[in-house]
Amino acid sequence: MTPLIFNSFKPKIVSKNRLHILIFLIFNSFLAICFAQETTKNEVINDTIPKTDSLPNKKEALEAIVRYSADNIRSDIPKRMSYLNHNAKINYQDMTIEADYISVDWDTGNIFARGKLDENGKLTETVKTTQGGKTYETDSFNFNFKDKKAIAYNTRTEESGGVIVADKTKKVSDTVFYFRRGRYTTDEYFIQKKDTIADYYLLAPHIKLLKGKKNSSIITGPIQMYIEKVPTPFVLPFAILPFSDKRSAGILIPSFGEREAVGFYLNGLGYYQPLGEHFDLKILTDIYTKGSWNFRPEVNYKKNYRYSGTFSADIGTVVQGIKGLSDYSKTNNYRISWRHTQDSKANPYFNFSASVDMVSSSTFYNQSLNNNYIFNKNVLNTQQNSSISFTKRFLKLPFTITGSASYSQNLNTGLVNLRLPQLNVAINQFYLLKPKNGAIREGLLENINVNTGLNFSNYVNTKQGELFQKEMWNNMQTGMQIPLSLSTNTNVMKYFTFTLSATANNVLTNKTVSKSYNTATNKVETTRHNNIAGFSTFSTSASLQTTLYGDKNFGDKFLIKAIRHIMMPSLSFTYSPDFGDPKWGYYKTYTDATGAMTPYSIFEGSTYGTPSTGLTQALGISINNNIQMKVRSKTDSTGVKKVKIFESLNLSGNYNFAAEKFKLSIINISGQTSFFNDKVSLNTSLTLDPYKVTFDHQGIGTRHEKIGGFGIQGFNVQMSIPLSNELFTKKDEKKDEKKYHIKGDIMNENYYFDDDHYSHFEQPWTLNLNANYAYTRNTLSRFGTKVASLGISGNIKLTPFWNIQGSTNYDIVNKQLAYTTLGFSRDQRSFIINFNWVPFGAYKTYDFYIGIKANILQDAIKYKDRSFNTGRTQKF
Repeated sequence: MTPLIFNSFKPKIVSKNRLHILIFLIFNSFLAICFAQETTKNEVINDTIPKTDSLPNKKEALEAIVRYSADNIRSDIPKRMSYLNHNAKINYQDMTIEADYISVDWDTGNIFARGKLDENGKLTETVKTTQGGKTYETDSFNFNFKDKKAIAYNTRTEESGGVIVADKTKKVSDTVFYFRRGRYTTDEYFIQKKDTIADYYLLAPHIKLLKGKKNSSIITGPIQMYIEKVPTPFVLPFAILPFSDKRSAGILIPSFGEREAVGFYLNGLGYYQPLGEHFDLKILTDIYTKGSWNFRPEVNYKKNYRYSGTFSADIGTVVQGIKGLSDYSKTNNYRISWRHTQDSKANPYFNFSASVDMVSSSTFYNQSLNNNYIFNKNVLNTQQNSSISFTKRFLKLPFTITGSASYSQNLNTGLVNLRLPQLNVAINQFYLLKPKNGAIREGLLENINVNTGLNFSNYVNTKQGELFQKEMWNNMQTGMQIPLSLSTNTNVMKYFTFTLSATANNVLTNKTVSKSYNTATNKVETTRHNNIAGFSTFSTSASLQTTLYGDKNFGDKFLIKAIRHIMMPSLSFTYSPDFGDPKWGYYKTYTDATGAMTPYSIFEGSTYGTPSTGLTQALGISINNNIQMKVRSKTDSTGVKKVKIFESLNLSGNYNFAAEKFKLSIINISGQTSFFNDKVSLNTSLTLDPYKVTFDHQGIGTRHEKIGGFGIQGFNVQMSIPLSNELFTKKDEKKDEKKYHIKGDIMNENYYFDDDHYSHFEQPWTLNLNANYAYTRNTLSRFGTKVASLGISGNIKLTPFWNIQGSTNYDIVNKQLAYTTLGFSRDQRSFIINFNWVPFGAYKTYDFYIGIKANILQDAIKYKDRSFNTGRTQKF
């Protein structure tokens, strides 16, 4: 490359054999004259010299050296032009122009560049202009050295991960560009020139590009999205696309679909706005054709290494049916939610968290217009829970303080359980008589440990309509509890562990109750009294446990080599007084309709429950079993494989010597195991009544004290089978790399092809099967209730870009399909397509969504609801 330096001097004539020097000097002289703009600082113009006799010396127009090169360079002195042909290149300051043809006008300072043409005049190579690290490709290019303005045709401009292709481009300055009929896309294949057609673009008649030192932005007039060159209904009157590493405002693209009850809809149409460094705001709307609407504001906040959280709400009106007809209804609903999480690194001695979720009514999820509740299965919720809590620990003090408030709403009954506030002071466990010299604790005395604390609570169970009303405050229970437990243990006869424990509970409450039977209304009336009362309870227990091992070896002749049985029996005795005895004063009686004396506790409904009734002198037994066997295996390197028969098989019950009748308790049996290398898990439980029960012709039972019935009171079995492609893939299985050796391109990078163009790719899948059967029966009822269901859920990637998922349940008892969802996702290079469908039932609906994946447009045109809480990048 030859350096070309522009100076102010007159051309001189030299000999013919130095003609090339003459051309060089003339070319420099003419350019210097035409580009001179200012008088140099160290030269003075003499006013006495005629202007026609000499030119004033001015400051050079160019601020740097211009370097140029080409295969063929020609200067036309009469026309005051220079021409660079084939592989032409000009460098000036931070600008580089590369073209097949470049012409320079010495007088005007204009440069014209054109791409390479074939013999038919078709453009085969573009003009490439690079400035400030950005590359612009055009068919042709006009640039003026004086004012640095440029006009280009059929341009290709790369900017912050995107490309603008425009029919005409005008450069006003280094920071301002105008485009006519511009198409903007973030398709990485198109950017990398792997494909000549972008899979999507945003088309605008007029675009303005503003380039800053740190941030850039695109401002457009009316703009429309095209997918595979097909126009979509997504049209905006204007758009501002900022290019920055910081969060920026933008429109949230909705999904669309139809719900049978409320019509067609747009779900999640809205706007995103950052609010300073630590906050952002989303405003979403759901609009339905039958008149329903929903408004969803959401504020996110985050402070790094301290805390993060979200305030959100759903406020809407559900319109169903046709106005004027009997099925018409109009319902207002709302939901308020707050989530707050403290970073674990913020303060090891103090933690605050909140999870608040309140709805307007028990039917909120059934009538909600936010379709995310359907696809996330929130419509199946039967309970709505909220809680706020803090925990304070101390470096030198041996206790922990926990404060909380909780709200629980039963969506079936509408009843609300409110605890506001609750306070717990837990004293760290300590050993009462531990050795002072730090020696190992031995014996019953040195192992006595104490657990105690203080609990305070305000509790009320009320209707939602009475929440924070006078009725609620009148019914609120205030209570305090001081629990105390002591326990110790030691080894006995080497193989046994002996444990002693005692517990005490002291309760104070601000309300008591009295009951009486009203003969006029034929009802039992309950009266609450505002007075402070309390009760104390205590119990003691002793237990003895050990572990037994049993092995049976069968030798190498059999498939089963050995069986091992581990048994962990436990024998215990528990004593607890009868706090229902009148001498304690915790229970009273009233006369019912039959004249019988019916006992009741004066602490009924209190915060910490009621004292236990009946004298307990119970001998309890518990046996836990673990059974395994060893079998021969060709797949295991040791030649032996362990097989679980029962991971746990438990049996428990007790015999109360102090009970007047039915001394033997209900017998509980439970088991858990797995099969096929943990591919199938099985959980089961069984409850048996040891006493005989006889039934009359109406199915009403009478329980007798004769042991031997062992009737089933409850039975439950749950089976889960999680399957995936990995379970059926051998560890040593490898691809036939020699056969599939050709890697695909342009959307096929994840495929490998053989010589016959057959492809090979992974198809990961998961399939979860579950079955449940439950039977429950009252002790005095002949007939029980059954629940039986089969469930299946899973997903499969048909190709690296197609994913299908779904779930359903079949109710065997009622012989019908329960809640069912289906959906698919398609990775379409620069954007994704999601489709979700509930094909039948009360929530029958479908939802269709298209979103751009590019990071640069996740703020301006949101691919997904995003804030700084979820990270910068979201990928399909």
